[in-house]
Amino acid sequence: MSSSASPLMLISQRRKFVIYLAVLTGMFMASLDMQIVATALPTIAADLGNLELFGWVGAAYLLATAAVTPFYGKLGDLFGRKPVFMVAIALFVVGSLACGMAWSMESLIAARVLQGLGGGGLMTSAFGIIADLFEPRERSKYQGYSSAAFTLSGLAGPVAGGLISQAFGWQYIFLVNLPIGIAVIAVLLFAMPATTQRQSHRVDFPGGLLLAGAVTMLVFWAEAVLGGGAGGGPLVYILPILIVAAQVSFVVVERRAAEPIVPLHLLRNSTIALSLAISVVSGVATLGMLNYFALFLQTVTGLPPALAGLLFLPSSIGSLSASIGVGYLVARSGRYRPYPIASMALGIVVMLLFSLVTAATPIWMIGVLMFFFSVCIGLQMQTLMSAVQAAAPRKDVGAATGTITLARMIGASLGLAANGGILHGALLRGQAGLDPAVVLQLGVPVAELTPARIAVLPLEIATQAVSVFQAAFANVFYFGAGMFALGLVAALALKDVRLPVEQKNAAKATVPPQAVPAHE
Repeated sequence: MSSSASPLMLISQRRKFVIYLAVLTGMFMASLDMQIVATALPTIAADLGNLELFGWVGAAYLLATAAVTPFYGKLGDLFGRKPVFMVAIALFVVGSLACGMAWSMESLIAARVLQGLGGGGLMTSAFGIIADLFEPRERSKYQGYSSAAFTLSGLAGPVAGGLISQAFGWQYIFLVNLPIGIAVIAVLLFAMPATTQRQSHRVDFPGGLLLAGAVTMLVFWAEAVLGGGAGGGPLVYILPILIVAAQVSFVVVERRAAEPIVPLHLLRNSTIALSLAISVVSGVATLGMLNYFALFLQTVTGLPPALAGLLFLPSSIGSLSASIGVGYLVARSGRYRPYPIASMALGIVVMLLFSLVTAATPIWMIGVLMFFFSVCIGLQMQTLMSAVQAAAPRKDVGAATGTITLARMIGASLGLAANGGILHGALLRGQAGLDPAVVLQLGVPVAELTPARIAVLPLEIATQAVSVFQAAFANVFYFGAGMFALGLVAALALKDVRLPVEQKNAAKATVPPQAVPAHE
C-alpha cells in the first residue's frame, strides 16, 4: 500500500473531474491510434506505394509504444505526472503532424515511431494520474471509465479510420489529433498542479534501455516470427537468445540501481505478479483476438462488411457496461478478486461457443457472443489495474502502472502474432486436405482468399473453402480458451483483500489505510 496520499487527492472535486477528462482524452487518442490505421492502410498504400511495408505502419507505433512504457511510469514517480504527461502529449501531437505530412511509406513509418514515443506515455501516465487523483475505492470507479474508453477505442478505431479516410483523406486520421491534443495541453497547463518538488534524481537509463530492448525484440519476434513474417530464418533462434540475455542483464542492473526503472520488489508481491500474468494471457486472448473477428464474420458466416461491422456494437456495449459496472461494485465493496475469476471463466465458455459458429448460426446469437466476449475484457482490465496500484507503495505507483500497461501490450502483440500464425498454419493444412481440382478452381491459395472472392465462387467450391476457414478459426478459438484457462488459474491464486475505505483527509492521516483480508 501507499505510504502517503497524493496532494492531488486534496483538490476540489470539480478540478479533479476536469483533469480526469483531459487525461482520459489523451489516453483515448493514443489507444485509438493503435487501431485507426487498420481500415485506412489500403488507401495509404495506394497513395504512398511500397505495399510490402504497410504492415510496419501499425507495428512501428506498437513497438515504440511498448519500448517507452516502462520509462514513463518511473519518470512520473521521479519528476511528477504533469511534466511527464505534457512531454508525452507534445511528442504525440508532433508525431501526428508528421504522419499527416508524410510523403512516402518510409517517412510515415518514421513518423509513427515518433507518435508512438508519445502514445506510450499517454497511456501509462493517464492511469498514474488517476491513481494520484482518487482514493483506492473511488479510483476503481474512474478506472472503470478509463478501461471502458481504452476498450472502446480498440473497437472504434477501424471504423473511425475508414470513415475519416473516405470522407477527408487518410492524412486526417492523424491530423485530427492536433486540435484535441493542444486543447488537452491547455487544460492541464492551468488545471493540474505540480506534485513533485524539484530535486536531483538518477534515472535508470541502463535498466530502461535493457527492458525496452527486450520488449522490442519480443514484440518483433512475435510479429515477424510467430506471424510468419520471418519464416524459418535465423531470427527464429537468434531473437530468443538475445531476449533472454537482455532480461538477465536487466535483473542484474535493477538490483544495483539506486532508482530502478522497475523496482524488483514489486514483482515479489504476489498480487502484482499474478495481475501481470493475467494481463499478459488475457491480452493474448482478448485484445489479440479483436482484429480477427471481422475476417471471421465475413468468411465463415458470409456476412457483408457493413453487417459484420454492426456486430461490433454489442462488443462496445459489453465492454462499457462491464467496466463501468465493476468499477462501481469495487468502489462499494472494495473487493476485486471475483471479477478477474469471472472474466477468465466466462472467456473459456465464449471461446468454445465461438468455435461452433457456422454460416447457419443466427445473427442474434453471434451478437450475444460478441457482447460477452467484451464483457470478459471489462471485468478484468480495470480491476487488475486497481489491484496493482493498491498493492504498490505510493512512490512506485507509476512504475507499477507502467508495468501492467506493458504487460497488456505484450499480450496483445503476442496474441496478434500467435493467432495469425495459428490461423495461417491451419489454413495451409486445410488446403492440403482439399481435392487438387478444388484448389485449382479457387485460383489462389486458401490463405489468400478474401470474403469478396469467396462470394463469387461456385456454391460447392465456396462451401468447401468456408469449411476450411471454419476449422482454422476453431483452432484460434481453442487457443483462446486455453489462454483464458491459464488466466483462470492465476486469478484463483489472487489474495481476497479489500481496498481501503476512502479517507477524506488522507494527506493528514498519520497511519495509512491498508488493504485487509476480505474475511476481516
